[in-house]
Amino acid sequence: MYLKKQRYQCTNCLSTCGAHTPVVSVNNILSNGIKKQVIGLAKESLTATVIAKIVGISPSSVERYLYANHSAPYRAASLPKHLSFDEFRSVNKNYSFIAIDAETHKLLTILSSRQSTEICDYFENRYSKKERAAVKTVVIDLNASYQSFVHHLFPNAELVIDRFHIIQLANRAFDQVRTTTLKAIEDKHSRPYKALKTNWKMFHRSLDKIDSVKPRYIFGINEYMAQQNLIDIGLNVNQKLKKAYNIAHQIQQAIHNKSPEVLSNILNTYESQNNAMDTTVSTLKKNLNSISNSCISPYSNGAIEGTNRKIKSLKRSCYGFRSMSHFYARILLIVK
Repeated sequence: MYLKKQRYQCTNCLSTCGAHTPVVSVNNILSNGIKKQVIGLAKESLTATVIAKIVGISPSSVERYLYANHSAPYRAASLPKHLSFDEFRSVNKNYSFIAIDAETHKLLTILSSRQSTEICDYFENRYSKKERAAVKTVVIDLNASYQSFVHHLFPNAELVIDRFHIIQLANRAFDQVRTTTLKAIEDKHSRPYKALKTNWKMFHRSLDKIDSVKPRYIFGINEYMAQQNLIDIGLNVNQKLKKAYNIAHQIQQAIHNKSPEVLSNILNTYESQNNAMDTTVSTLKKNLNSISNSCISPYSNGAIEGTNRKIKSLKRSCYGFRSMSHFYARILLIVK
């Protein structure tokens, strides 16, 4: 589209002015429709160069529209009652802090660093003690640094450790025991070795999804057998592996059934096996109150992990960012 704007000259002062139109802003060449199109394509996590080719303008013009007059909001209008904390890798291989509303899943803030001092300064300088005291729940992963300042910032908040990270910790401990067991098996062509090596995913399957009746063809072992038979072949190698498997699934089942009493009993009655599961149980026992809250709380870090996934996709498609302010501007476009 070609637009011609007429100019006028005052006969008294000889100053000039141009005609105004809603199609183009004052002192601009490109139309407002192009700007809207640039913003719409930026929400699809496209690079500035790709957007420029699609729209037909220069990459520098795209960047000017995206980053001009951008500034991070000082604070939210009100502090949510339920918060969710996490971190992600941002620019220059640094990790940044991210917080969202655990109830509405709206972005609260992104800080350039995940250091405790910067996080504390942000909340203390922007929100009053009364506002912070109104926070009821803070959901985190097993990051020990977050636990050290949450009760200082939010004195009345209950700390909830994300359920996924608890189960992940138990499964990783079982995998370490399984790997140690595999290395101790001398016959690499034996049925127990193939059961533990090739079909390792079967050992992470929930107990209620394991078929103990219908025979299936099992690759690796190359035999027809029920899934429970395959698991039994692998676990019968030694008792430590079997106990680690049982503990991992008991923890998973207690969280799934929302039974904090059962989970507490599992951790307190655990007997040391001198393997990776000891460290996991010890970690969970240290955070027993927060883990018990995760069994009954409806909130989790699922929403913030989804937001982090969008951020990672944006960073990958744009081949990374050098400027944190530019990165933050693009994040605001994809999470809204």
